Amino acid sequence: MTETVGEAVADVDYSIDGSDESGEFAEFDADAFAQASLQGDRPVQTVGRRKEAVVRVRLLPGSGQFTLNGKPLETYFPNKLHQQIVKEPLVLLEKAERFDIFANLKGGGTAGQAGALRLAIARALVELDSEDRPPLKKAGWLTRDARAVERKKYGLKKARKAPQYSKR
Repeated sequence: MTETVGEAVADVDYSIDGSDESGEFAEFDADAFAQASLQGDRPVQTVGRRKEAVVRVRLLPGSGQFTLNGKPLETYFPNKLHQQIVKEPLVLLEKAERFDIFANLKGGGTAGQAGALRLAIARALVELDSEDRPPLKKAGWLTRDARAVERKKYGLKKARKAPQYSKR
């Protein structure tokens, strides 16, 4: 330990990972990276939100199974409309039988959770293949619905409902 700080720093390799000897970076291929991450042991993970609902989705290659908080789709969403809402991105892209979906749903009600799940699935499909973006964007399933319950104001009965007015 007789070397000085300057000598210790001189031995450090300052080359940046991903660059060749000339210092130039190789071109990054996002599609190849997404495909490799799906084929590897890392699933595609996304988040969707609507109203008070927050959904975290993992997309894996599979046979079209849905596991929502440990339950199948038909058990978690018995309403056929909510099941249809959840499956819309996969049906549009004709990929309903190609992926297994594992989701953790929290907060909100059934309609909010179904909308948040649809957004998360659409985002996962785009992360997997960027060519899926235009049809999903056109259908409006990549846009976060910012509507939420308006807060109650003091002096009013609800957010906007005023108490009955008496002239005299």
